[in-house]
Amino acid sequence: MAGLKRILLALLLAAQCAWADTLPPAPAMLLAGVYAEHVDVTQYWVSEKYDGVRAQWDGKRLRFRGGGVVAAPAWFTEGFPATALDGELWIARDQFDALSGTVRKLEAVDSEWRQVRYWVFELPGATGDFSARVQQMRALAAHAGVPWLQAVGQSRVADRAELMRRLDAVVKAGGEGLMLHRADAPYLTGRSDVLLKLKPWQDAEAVVVGYKPGKGKYQDMTGALEMEMPDGRRFHMGSGLSDALRRQPPPIGTRITYRYQHLTKNGMPRFPRYLRVRPDL
Repeated sequence: MAGLKRILLALLLAAQCAWADTLPPAPAMLLAGVYAEHVDVTQYWVSEKYDGVRAQWDGKRLRFRGGGVVAAPAWFTEGFPATALDGELWIARDQFDALSGTVRKLEAVDSEWRQVRYWVFELPGATGDFSARVQQMRALAAHAGVPWLQAVGQSRVADRAELMRRLDAVVKAGGEGLMLHRADAPYLTGRSDVLLKLKPWQDAEAVVVGYKPGKGKYQDMTGALEMEMPDGRRFHMGSGLSDALRRQPPPIGTRITYRYQHLTKNGMPRFPRYLRVRPDL
């Protein structure tokens, strides 16, 4: 019986690899830089930063940032335009875990997908500057007439004070922050300062490499996760861990997204706080 299970597992893995080889490369995407005080905010369009799952529509299917196909129900994308779209799958503020659980399923659950929206914020490969593309996105969404397909709301601000007021309002309402996209920018991919993110905190990713035992009320539980940053440096993180996570912490090798206030002079995150497991999409 054990031998048969190993054979079936090997066949399944081979089939998955063969299927993956038929996929085109991961879509190229524009990645945001970080807002700095010297930026002339009057040159940018401003929108809310949605805490969702990034996905590109290639005219036929939705694909994750890593290249995998989103197993969305056929009805969800039936009315989407043939034009390539870049956007965020989203349910609501502070609902990332529910969203991630929905969109990662290999078999879509209709009742769950009824809550999902696709917010479009870019048109891959389109000509013209971003101001022109904003108008195109609005027109495409309106013409499609699909309630869950929407163009992200974009507007301008007069100065930094107005930008900060908008940030405060979004954060107080439970939002994550703001995105700034330079109005005169052509369509670009890769990391660029034509797209900036503005949040009251920073976030980054690190890998779980060990555990620190808990003490006191956390006796016989995990006190903190030992994390390794991309450059190999390590730190401990206990803030943000629920009792459930302390009892059953993420396995070694799990990639975690965490928040922190700023970096110390030695380049280490100050007051790191667990946010979530980063799904491999």
